[in-house]
Amino acid sequence: MANTLLTPTAVTREALRILHQKLNFVGTINRSYDDRFAKSGAKIGDSLSIRKPNQYTVRTGAALSSQDVVEQSVTLQVATQKGVDTTFTSDDLTLDMDDFSDRILQPAMAVLGANIEADVMNCYKDVAQNVTDVGATITTADVMQSSKILTDALSPYDGRCLNLNTQDNLDLVEALAGRFNDQTKVAQNYREGRVASNYAGFSDIMENSMWPQHTTGTDDGTGDYLVNDSGTIAEGSTSITTDTGAGTFLIGDIFYFAGVFEVHPETKATSTRLKEFVVTANSGTSATTISFSPALHSSGAKQNVSAMPANNAALHKNESDRSTDIGASADYGVSLAYHKDAFVFATADLVLPTGVDFAAREVMDGISMRIVRDYSISADTFITRLDVLYGYKTIRPEMACRIQMN
Repeated sequence: MANTLLTPTAVTREALRILHQKLNFVGTINRSYDDRFAKSGAKIGDSLSIRKPNQYTVRTGAALSSQDVVEQSVTLQVATQKGVDTTFTSDDLTLDMDDFSDRILQPAMAVLGANIEADVMNCYKDVAQNVTDVGATITTADVMQSSKILTDALSPYDGRCLNLNTQDNLDLVEALAGRFNDQTKVAQNYREGRVASNYAGFSDIMENSMWPQHTTGTDDGTGDYLVNDSGTIAEGSTSITTDTGAGTFLIGDIFYFAGVFEVHPETKATSTRLKEFVVTANSGTSATTISFSPALHSSGAKQNVSAMPANNAALHKNESDRSTDIGASADYGVSLAYHKDAFVFATADLVLPTGVDFAAREVMDGISMRIVRDYSISADTFITRLDVLYGYKTIRPEMACRIQMN
């Protein structure tokens, strides 16, 4: 019986299946697929507009207080193209799919998946909320605190995920060993070397080796930078003028203003927790402007702080106990607790070129992949490329919390 050649469509489907399995973090966040990009005239770098929930204020009494509906949205650019290039021989294409997958597709999709994951995981730098104890071992109390932070931010219970770096996973498995737990989960913890799901309010718990170490700027966090407010800080401000300090702030560094507290997202009642902000642009030594997120709102439907920072209020980079300075150039591991809607990963169809041996696309669970194949008559090989066009964005950072320990 003659061998049946593997078709490009079958190869693409298998490659996409493997890639999907490799995307640990991406697989737990909101994924969007848009087929508009494959139409004539669409270009890499086109954008999607993603709506955010509207916010309102509540009146007291019978008198009407009309509010305009102001749609909030963020723009997501689908501008990153990554792919793997390989060459199949005619003999390779006569293998059965299992052999072909093991020999060629598995290693190719592993490296593609790792590169996509590492790129998207940079979203952690957009997250200000944190549980931090640099150099310490993660505990069950730390996990519960991260869950509390998500709850306080009104994150839904369904769809929460705890994604641990390898050291935090090891330490948490050990921490759970002496506690009362369902025996099947204890067995799973040790059999698989990871924390079983459905723990501390997280439906998905996983380990990922690609969480980076974060190194902070050279500012030691002791509050030597002070707000220099010569006038009124505007609502919606995302930068602030400071008196000159002695060190740098780097993208992803977390700080707070002395005397500026969180408010409840709905009732606007002042919390006892100081509001945290994340740096959005690297500053030089002796900076006079610090850029940050989220924007400052001290009133109205978007209110997120108890008051604007006062003149000469100190900027602190303390650990989450608010008493331990994080130190200059602090280096710590990152794990992430989040709801799936905190982040979005979007793919789009790449245009199918003409004049080649074969071109096809497949979509699986919101991820689109294109295969393009051409033939070399002199070498009897099929020159093949597999590409994914994607973008990612932090949509609702309040639905995520960094855990920063080892």
